[in-house]
Amino acid sequence: MLGFDRITFDPNVMGGRACIRGMRVTVSLIINLVANGMTVEQIIEDYPYLEPDDVRQALQYAAWLAEESVYSLGPVPA
Repeated sequence: MLGFDRITFDPNVMGGRACIRGMRVTVSLIINLVANGMTVEQIIEDYPYLEPDDVRQALQYAAWLAEESVYSLGPVPA
């Protein structure tokens, strides 16, 4: 996972889920806020300890996770 210096994993913080800079703010929370129409500015207003780069990197991390490859295993038996 190269280049995600703001995404941290700690089994003692939020059960080891992907968080922002060791805080109790999960990547999934940020993704949900954006998906529900909040702007970066609104997120920062509600969570003033976050920075615009935190939101940006959460989105980049989610995009990286969603990048998938589909491999055909051949025809599915009936």
